[in-house]
Amino acid sequence: MDGTDVTMLMREIGARARTAAAELAFAEPSRKEEALTAAAEAMLARADEILEANGRDLAFGAEKGLTPAMMDRLKLDRARIDGIVDGLRAVAGQPDPVGQVIAEWDRPTGLHIRRVRTPLGVVGVIYESRPNVTADAGALCLKSGNAVILRGGSESFHSSGAIHAALQDGLRQAGLPVDAIQRVPTRDRAAVAEMLRMVEHIDVIVPRGGKGLVGLVQAEARVPVFAHLEGICHVYADGDADLEKARRVVLNAKTRRTGICGSAECLLIDRAFLAKHGPVLIEDLLKAGVEVRAEGELAQVPGTVPAQPDDFGREFLDMIIAARVVDGVDGAIAHIRRYGSSHTESILTENDATAERFFRRLDSAILMRNASTQFADGGEFGMGAEIGIATGKMHARGPVGAEQLTSFKYLVTGDGTIRA
Repeated sequence: MDGTDVTMLMREIGARARTAAAELAFAEPSRKEEALTAAAEAMLARADEILEANGRDLAFGAEKGLTPAMMDRLKLDRARIDGIVDGLRAVAGQPDPVGQVIAEWDRPTGLHIRRVRTPLGVVGVIYESRPNVTADAGALCLKSGNAVILRGGSESFHSSGAIHAALQDGLRQAGLPVDAIQRVPTRDRAAVAEMLRMVEHIDVIVPRGGKGLVGLVQAEARVPVFAHLEGICHVYADGDADLEKARRVVLNAKTRRTGICGSAECLLIDRAFLAKHGPVLIEDLLKAGVEVRAEGELAQVPGTVPAQPDDFGREFLDMIIAARVVDGVDGAIAHIRRYGSSHTESILTENDATAERFFRRLDSAILMRNASTQFADGGEFGMGAEIGIATGKMHARGPVGAEQLTSFKYLVTGDGTIRA
C-alpha cells in the first residue's frame, strides 16, 4: 500500500470503530458474555486453521532470525490455544464493569451523586510477536464496552488473522457489530504511524512489545498511551529468607518463560543471606542453564560471567540474569530505584517488618513477597487476561484488565435543586 491508501484505510477503520463503540457502550452484559463464549467455541473449532497459520508465521520468523525467546512468544500449540480459550471464557464470566457504581453520596444541597464506570471508547493496540494478544485485547475491550483496533506485528500476521476471525464469529453470533473488534489488514508500518495520530478516532493506545516499539509509541503518539517501557524485574533474597522458598522462587522467576515481561532480570542477594547459605541461588541458576552475569564476590563463583555496568537495568528476555550482593533491604531498595523500570519486584523474606519496608519504600506497579515475578499477569490476578501492564501513574497501573479499560462519569440527581 502507498501512504495515501494506508491513511484512507485507517480512517475508515477508525470511523467504523467509533460507530461500533457507540453501540457497545450500552450493550447488554449478556450479549457481550455470549459473544465471548461463542468466540471461545469458534477458537476451538478453528484450532487446526490457527495452527496452520502459526506455522507460516514461525517460518517467517525463522527467516527473519528471531531469537529463541521471540520464537517462543510467537509459537502456538494445542495447550496454548486451550489457554487462550480458557482466558476468553474467564473474561466472559467476569462481572461486567460498565455501569458499576464506584461511589455515591448525598450533598447538603439535596444532590445525590454517583460515580459510575463508563467505557473509554476506542482502544488501539499495537503489539509484536505474541498472537494471543489478539484474543486477550479483543476480549477485554469487548467486556469493557470498548471497540478495539488491533495492529499485530508482521511476525504474527497470519496467526492473529485466524484468531481475529474466531472473535468476529462470536460477535456475529451475539448480534453485536463485527467492527467492535477490527484488525489492521496490512504489515505496512505506516499503519502504526496513522494510529498514533488518530485522535479523532482512538481514545487510548496500548503498545505490547519490546523497548523499541514502546519507546516509539511513547515518543510519537498524539493519542494517550498506557504502557511500560521495559520489564526489568528484580528478586531480592533477604537475610531472613527461607532457603527452600527462595530456591524455588528464583528458578521459576527466571526460567519458567524468559521471553515475558514478568521474567526476573536481576537477582539481589543480601550479604547476610550469602553468609548463611553461600552462593546456592547462583549455583541453582547455573545448573538450570542460565548465564549469570555476576558482580563482586559472586563473580568468584565458577561458571559465572563478570557483569558489565549495563547489565544492571537491562531486559534480557533470555536465559541470562544479572546478580549482585547488597547490604540489606535498603541496599536492595536503592538498587531497584536506580535500575528498575517500575514493573515488578519480589522480596524473599520471613521478616514482616522487612517486607513492609520493601513494600512501602518502592513504587513499582507490582510488589510481591515470597512469590515469583512470573505471576505479573492479568490472568494470574483473576482478570481472565490482560491487555498489558502499565507502569505509569495516571489512570491504569499494573495489569490492565476490563475494569482498567473504563473511565467514569458522574450522575447527579436533584429535585428542582438550584445553587444559592
